[in-house]
Amino acid sequence: MPVLQALLAERDLRLRWVLRTHQHDALQPNERANLAPLGASLIQGDTLEPLLLVDGAVLPFGDELVRVLPTPGHTPTCLSFAWRDRLFCGGLLAVTACPHQPRPAEPGALWDSVIQRVFTLPDETLLFAGHALRARAVSTVLEQRRWHPYFAGLTRDEFLAQMAALPE
Repeated sequence: MPVLQALLAERDLRLRWVLRTHQHDALQPNERANLAPLGASLIQGDTLEPLLLVDGAVLPFGDELVRVLPTPGHTPTCLSFAWRDRLFCGGLLAVTACPHQPRPAEPGALWDSVIQRVFTLPDETLLFAGHALRARAVSTVLEQRRWHPYFAGLTRDEFLAQMAALPE
């Protein structure tokens, strides 16, 4: 926290938003209190006003806009954030790689979020994921659409069957 505060002060910037793609709050019960000194609004799925859950809602910062995309599945209230040619999608693509949650909270919603929201973006869209496998945190929509082990070449029913077979 002190490093972030120093960087902001050095550039005379004010942090407007803390954007969280998903949360495992039970594992970090003091996190909200730790973020409070930053003075920025916390944007995460379980605390959003209904207006921000509308498809295409935007968050302004400077001369830029970040689009909020509800993408449930990894957790029930996951969000992704689109900015320019980038999508920050957190644990959405890390189907079984999250150390805090070995399987998706809502597999059907996860399939729908990935196939209907993420994979419909332009091929060159950069995807910034959390819980990256093999230390790779950036890929493209095209790459994931072609090669993702749980989405490429599967039907929704096949995906759901694979999720149902995962250990609890």
